[in-house]
Amino acid sequence: MALPKIPDYALPKDLPEPRAPFVLERNRAAVLVHDMQRYFCAAYGDSPWTRDGSPLGQASAAIARLVAAARAAHVPVFYTAQKGNQFRPDRGLQADLWGPGMQAIPDHEEIIPPLTPADGDIVLTKHRYSAFQRSNLETLLRARGRDQLLITGIYAHIGCLATATEAFQRDIEPFFVSDALADFSEAQHRMAVDWVASCSGVPLLAQDALSVLEAGA
Repeated sequence: MALPKIPDYALPKDLPEPRAPFVLERNRAAVLVHDMQRYFCAAYGDSPWTRDGSPLGQASAAIARLVAAARAAHVPVFYTAQKGNQFRPDRGLQADLWGPGMQAIPDHEEIIPPLTPADGDIVLTKHRYSAFQRSNLETLLRARGRDQLLITGIYAHIGCLATATEAFQRDIEPFFVSDALADFSEAQHRMAVDWVASCSGVPLLAQDALSVLEAGA
């Protein structure tokens, strides 16, 4: 039930053609940094965000660039973060698949140093795979006039994919930033990208998202 030890792999950058016609627009977009907490990141090894060869190192560097550009352009930045020592009935079926989860200690709960939230960023408490479940993410997006979501973080085929799926079902256009995501393996990462392209949103590369966020800023 524990998280796996994740080997290094190359992030997918040859992206499938999306079914959706969505076009990213800076004034409609928000950035989501999904589950980049020490507990989840530890599956990639010790301080994996400092290793260039680590998928997490590659993804976290791309996320940091996107977040910096978003802040400079006054684009909202959201984070998800679970709480440790979850009440077992509240944790629900996730405990059957993943065990008790993280402890309420900084080494588990803290968002990794390269991606520390800044003043003005919004940190949502995470309850289930999707960032929308039992949160006010949709309300916060609507209040800011945002109906597009740039999805980054971990794990691509679990929470990130679930978030993209639910965004689509709430009429929020999901953009799945392939090289700003990491996963258990290249195969699972590619599966998530392919699924989003075929059923819910638009996969893109961080550089393409940066071009939109930085345009005219």
